[in-house]
Amino acid sequence: MEDPDDQEGRHRTVRDPVAFAALVERHATDLHGYFARRAPQAADDLHAELWLRAYAARRGYDPERGSVRAWLFGVARNVLSAHWRQRAADRPGLPRSAGDDDPWAAVDDRLVAASMAPQLRALLAQLPSVERELLLLVAWEQLSPTEAAAVVGIPAATARTRLHRARNRMRDGAARHMTGDPT
Repeated sequence: MEDPDDQEGRHRTVRDPVAFAALVERHATDLHGYFARRAPQAADDLHAELWLRAYAARRGYDPERGSVRAWLFGVARNVLSAHWRQRAADRPGLPRSAGDDDPWAAVDDRLVAASMAPQLRALLAQLPSVERELLLLVAWEQLSPTEAAAVVGIPAATARTRLHRARNRMRDGAARHMTGDPT
């Protein structure tokens, strides 16, 4: 069996239709979870779209740019972005209703301290979008900072710096909430 970390092996795995099926089996659960946490009502459709796009784009995969897993999460991120753009175009001026593809709804289910859920959602929403995405990819999707960097298209060192900044902002904001300090 070929080493999946070997660049040439990864390249063959993505390009070969039979090996691609094994790739789907290996990563399907994690990628479906990515959609379920961000767009629960559309997760199945988005997951299917991901595999269609990944299969169509498989010849463009470059093992020099990162792991297959990071590439797939990048494709997933693009599918999700397209979904949100389409929804906004279909419903101009209408806010998303709670629970309607609300990526924060799943956060409530996962928080141990339910009383902090609104504060943590607010803190996450205040983060710059790339920092928020990096934090969620590392925390929820269990990607390494290097893999998350490849997903959002920034250098790994920059991702580590932004992750550090995001974690500090979240920690400091939670500490302020716990002590009742409004600043």
